[in-house]
Amino acid sequence: MEKIKIGVLGATGVVGQNYLRLLERHPWFEIADIAASPRSAGKTYEEAAGPKWQMPILIPDSIKDVIVRDVQDMDSIPDDLSFVFSAITMPTKDQIKEVEFNYAKKGIPVISNNSAHRWTPDVPMIVGEINYTHTDLIPIQQKNRGFDKGGFIVVKPNCSLQSYLTAIYALEVAGYKIDKLIITTLQAVSGAGYPGVASLDVVDNIVPYIGGEEEKTELEPHKILGKVGEKGIVNDDSIQISSTCTRVPVTDGHTACVNMKFKDKVPSKEEIIKIWNEFKSLPQELDLPFAPKQPIIYLENIDRPQPRKDRDNDKGMAVSVGRLRKDNVFDYKFVALSHNTVRGAAGGSILTAELLKAKNLIK
Repeated sequence: MEKIKIGVLGATGVVGQNYLRLLERHPWFEIADIAASPRSAGKTYEEAAGPKWQMPILIPDSIKDVIVRDVQDMDSIPDDLSFVFSAITMPTKDQIKEVEFNYAKKGIPVISNNSAHRWTPDVPMIVGEINYTHTDLIPIQQKNRGFDKGGFIVVKPNCSLQSYLTAIYALEVAGYKIDKLIITTLQAVSGAGYPGVASLDVVDNIVPYIGGEEEKTELEPHKILGKVGEKGIVNDDSIQISSTCTRVPVTDGHTACVNMKFKDKVPSKEEIIKIWNEFKSLPQELDLPFAPKQPIIYLENIDRPQPRKDRDNDKGMAVSVGRLRKDNVFDYKFVALSHNTVRGAAGGSILTAELLKAKNLIK
């Protein structure tokens, strides 16, 4: 199959680097454009990103000598780009919104890692296994925004909630509705980007505050679990969520300790584990390249999941769950883990792109 030519916006940052690393041998997509800030424009990628390259591999030879383009230079966009991944950073969210809208107006679909458009009503916020039907919102967005050349914007949700939400969704679709969740996250330092959290703040320490994370963890599931309406997503507010988000001295892998209360029917522990182990969704049915074969992996060991041992399960795309047990206040509690810079960032967006291609929404 002839590969689709794609671009990465914000390619010198940590998330942009992850896109380039993960896409290096992708069977469908070929990197044809690398864009970043004006200070990187005109340099080779190795010159621009080399001093701050954070990936566990060397910069791939295929992109070392690619000349970085100014992300805001709309006239320099290659004619043959099918879509772009966006990991741009700017002083304000409004500036990010404007740049991503400009690409969509030019007819280029944008699959964004940024939070800027997560609450734009007609922009779907997709987790491939949960709300793949939200792609139905794209024609509404195109009509609303006058994107008559085929462009659109799709975003991924916050990395913190991806460690637990698929496990909750699997129970809901199995007929066991959730009433309340109390969540404590233990989030890796890589989630803060580079240079991230100062070592004197996080080494031998836990930081019990991450700006904006608790609001995202509590509110974004309502949009993800919502339905497509005439003008945008109609949120599902049926689950009450209370969260505490902390930063811990772990390189990669966000952990969530979850207490859950069901609305009416309460399944047995054995039934919950069975639901999790058997859960499959559209990405698995379509056998998409970045889809984990088993989206939720239940680990029987009493001391799992652990970031160092379990974050890379199935390409770093699976959610690892363990320690399911009765709760003295709610019904059950468990521990969940996902790779925040793969499943929670670049890898999750790549899966969304594969889903969009499978639905013929990108060509």
